[in-house]
Amino acid sequence: MVNLSAVAAVAALSTLAIAHPEPHRTHTQVKREIEYRNAIASQQTRSLEKCAGSEKMKRTQERAIERRAATLQRLRKERGITNSIKHRRNLDDFVAWGNVNHNETGIVAADADLFGANTSCILTPETTIGPYFVSGEYIRADVTEEQPGVPLHLEMQFIDTTTCEPLPEAFVDIWGCNATGVYSGIGVSIDGSVQGGFNSTFLRGVQSTNVDGIVDFDTIFPGHYLGRTTHEHVVVHVGSKALANSTSTGGTVAHIGQLYFDETLRSAVEATAPYNTNTIAVTSNNEDRFSGGQATNEYDPFVEYIYLDSSDITAGILAWGSIGVDSAADRTVNVTRAAYLDAEGGHATGEKYVSGL
Repeated sequence: MVNLSAVAAVAALSTLAIAHPEPHRTHTQVKREIEYRNAIASQQTRSLEKCAGSEKMKRTQERAIERRAATLQRLRKERGITNSIKHRRNLDDFVAWGNVNHNETGIVAADADLFGANTSCILTPETTIGPYFVSGEYIRADVTEEQPGVPLHLEMQFIDTTTCEPLPEAFVDIWGCNATGVYSGIGVSIDGSVQGGFNSTFLRGVQSTNVDGIVDFDTIFPGHYLGRTTHEHVVVHVGSKALANSTSTGGTVAHIGQLYFDETLRSAVEATAPYNTNTIAVTSNNEDRFSGGQATNEYDPFVEYIYLDSSDITAGILAWGSIGVDSAADRTVNVTRAAYLDAEGGHATGEKYVSGL
């Protein structure tokens, strides 16, 4: 997982300062946000380079490789998959992050090559959370709720960029739209389309990182909707506490970000049902001004992944990434809640989403 040379060299899985398009956003605002993101990415790169060869981080990487290999074997066994695992990355062929092949499904490779490649990724912080965040979501690993789509097992490791050590006991929120572009937890989107409703919770959940800074989620590969490329939201809370009702409270928001998926993977998923029933035009990574189209040598916004069955993507995907977080940062002021969930169900907050720095 954290290949330390990778983490040091690639302070990358950055995302832009806005989660969803707004009609009043200007090119000047977007340019400022890109510059801000790139500056933070450079700063994180320098911080992580200082401890790239530490013995503690080498051991952390070894445990991550073992864990990912075990997870892959478990998922394949659960599905009765017996064909060979393959890997086709050629690191010497990397020219730019936009051209990186993040698919690990090619020729047979050892665990260290498969899960320790020099391509780990780091997220730089966004400045706004976007319009679809719901607070009070349940602490749970499986957020699928029988939503149809390609199964996605998502593993993330969070590294404290101030220490280059894993970040334990951080509460991680994820959420994404379903296979046809619908979000749970909200009534309508910012473009006026009907969503899952305030009492729906599918594809949303919270997990606490372990001693190695790792969380796992079972979800589905997200679909797409108007004006955005395929993405998964990630928010990290530091200092939160778990409650008896399987939710969490308190703490500060140390990170707001998004995960992206390369075009090869996105296209393969979109060709399957029910993704292929979505009549909304697809927005590619390059067309989405807030995502991977802005990638630089210090900004790789795409997860690594492998098909559980090399011949059938619908059997599921294992995806992973290493994410840098400044644990001392407090970005709570940038959080806008579209809704909140409590014992009585979901509720609108009335908070207005405002984009821009």
